[in-house]
This record gives sequence, structure tokens and C-alpha cells, in this order.
Amino acid sequence: MPSLIQSSPTPNWLSPQSSSSGLLVKKTIRVDIPVETFPNFNFVGRLLGPRGNSLKRVEANTECRVLIRGRGSIKDTAREEMMRGKPGYEHLNEPLHILVEAELPAEIIDARLMQAREILEDLLRPVEESHDFYKKQQLRELAMINGTLREEDSPMSGSVSPFNNSLGMKRAKTRG
Repeated sequence: MPSLIQSSPTPNWLSPQSSSSGLLVKKTIRVDIPVETFPNFNFVGRLLGPRGNSLKRVEANTECRVLIRGRGSIKDTAREEMMRGKPGYEHLNEPLHILVEAELPAEIIDARLMQAREILEDLLRPVEESHDFYKKQQLRELAMINGTLREEDSPMSGSVSPFNNSLGMKRAKTRG
């Protein structure tokens, strides 16, 4: 009677296709955030982006999980103080940092972690606001999400005062 179980050359669909060995490895790296050097720069906001989308994009592109940890990682400072010292919140006693975790095939995990590190280190480099293309993109994305985006070319891109119209006349006041 022939064997019912046969080996086939088809790929293992349970592991990523790029894996030749199928061996998954879990690694974590730490990236420090230079808060002491630049105390007034909003690193967390720059990393997260509108509604966390910037961080989600880094995670999607690198297949790594990115976690912001340490003092200042919780938006509400009162809640952060309350959580400090509790199990699972030990990181709040450390300086602000990022943990990058990945569970990927051994052949690609180091490359993905380094890719994530490079992206994050680039985001952690403070830029003067007038030259910050990344922040402009984030603000544009936020305006799109909120439905308040105005195109630069449109006639409405100038003053948005309700008292300016094409004739230079004031609008009549309405009761409301």
C-alpha cells in the first residue's frame, strides 16, 4: 500500500516564502532617543505621526515591531507617574528609547533590524522646522485625515477670513 503522506517540493506556507530554512529567530535592538541633547524637540510626536501612521509605516516596511519606551513615552504625565514602578512599566525608570523587535527567518532578520534602525535614526535627527519636509508631510496627512486639506493652488489657500471675498466687501452678519 503506497504511503498516504508524501513529501512535496511545494514551499512551506506556514513560514515566510523568503525563508529557505524556515527557522524563525527573535531579536530586539534598542535605539536611544537624544532627549538630553535636544530637550525641546518632540521626538515622540515625530516618530508616531498623525494617528500613529508614521510608526505603522516603519513597522510595515521593515516587518519589525517598534515600541517607544522610557520616561516620556506615556502622553499623560500624571498617568506615567502613577504607573512608574508597577509590573510591566519598569521601563519608565529609564531614559526615553525605542525597542525594535522582530521575529523573522534567520537569513533576513539582521537586515530588517538594521533597516528599521536607519529609518528611526533618521527620524531622530532634529531638523529646523522650516526645512522639515517630513513634518510637512505629516501635517498634510493629518489635514487629509481630518478633511481640512486645502490645495496650495486653490483660490482658498490665501486668507481664510470670513470677511474677505472677491469684491473686497464685508459679509453681512447673521444671527446664529
